[in-house]
Amino acid sequence: MGWKRITALLLAALAGCGLTGCGGRMDPDEAQESIQVIAMDTAMVLTAYGEKSTRAVYDAEEEVRRLDALLSRTSGDSEISMLNDAGGEMVTVGEEVCGLIQTAGEFTEATGGTFDITIAPVVSAWGFTTDSYQVPDQETLRTLLEHVGMEHVHLSGGSARLDPGTMIDLGGIAKGYTADRVAEIFQEHGVPRGKVELGGNILVIGDKPDGTAWRVGVQDPKRPDEADGLVCVLDLTDAFAVTSGSYQRYFEQDGKRYHHIIDPATGCPADSGLTSVTVMADSTLGNGTMCDALSTALFVMGEDKALDFWRSGVYDFQLVLVTEDDRVVVTEGLKDDFAELEESGYTYEYVS
Repeated sequence: MGWKRITALLLAALAGCGLTGCGGRMDPDEAQESIQVIAMDTAMVLTAYGEKSTRAVYDAEEEVRRLDALLSRTSGDSEISMLNDAGGEMVTVGEEVCGLIQTAGEFTEATGGTFDITIAPVVSAWGFTTDSYQVPDQETLRTLLEHVGMEHVHLSGGSARLDPGTMIDLGGIAKGYTADRVAEIFQEHGVPRGKVELGGNILVIGDKPDGTAWRVGVQDPKRPDEADGLVCVLDLTDAFAVTSGSYQRYFEQDGKRYHHIIDPATGCPADSGLTSVTVMADSTLGNGTMCDALSTALFVMGEDKALDFWRSGVYDFQLVLVTEDDRVVVTEGLKDDFAELEESGYTYEYVS
């Protein structure tokens, strides 16, 4: 499913907003550390406050790099690559990787297959793994889809096996899981507030030093390269926010645009009427992984099914959907923390 890129969601991307927020003033007695990390095919920013902020961010950086090496599909030394290259043999990958694969399978079942880590060969056929873009023919897609589905994945203790022809890519939950791990590290170091930007995955801890909520802007899919190109702003405290959008990675061929979010049912880019999906939940550990998986799954579902899934209460989260016909659909749990932007050109709808 690919790594979600940093243009998906901007934290405090409003003019004049820095690490301390818009117009806020940081407590001069409170330590702060912020570092940039390039990993998982994206630029990341880790910021922590408090007496142990420096130790916290560097421990977090070490964990990010460990997980990048462990979970990368394109690194030949990773456990995922070894599993994909095993030709149907059982491979020892460890309990952590097996646990993530099992979690991914649970999201696949819950979402009716709209999230599926075994879509990896299909994503490669479109060239999104190598940036060598192409439109595969229908026969190629039909053949590849025969190997898609969690029934082709077999787990036993700390070992795993894939049926021949099946490959997996944990990119659809890897940054979410990484955000969960960073949140755990910050918690261990007693970090009272901070923010973590892992591409389109955002974690905010506590509030800003001035006592106000963190301001999180949702990117306008029609203006992905403009820092002030937003469809709305959210005020969040102790929360994860993850965006998946068709504008994050795409190519054009013969006048048609093809994006990287593949529908496992068709093997083609999801034609769901949505241009972006942002999923938010509180910063309880595990919710980062959930938000990551659901942002992809609900994009594939489309507006009506995504809202039905939200209403089902299977998971506790809130949504911002941006549609192809220039609407922004917001679930009721965000209404008090949501700011419309009149200049965006979108209309806003609130659903319950």
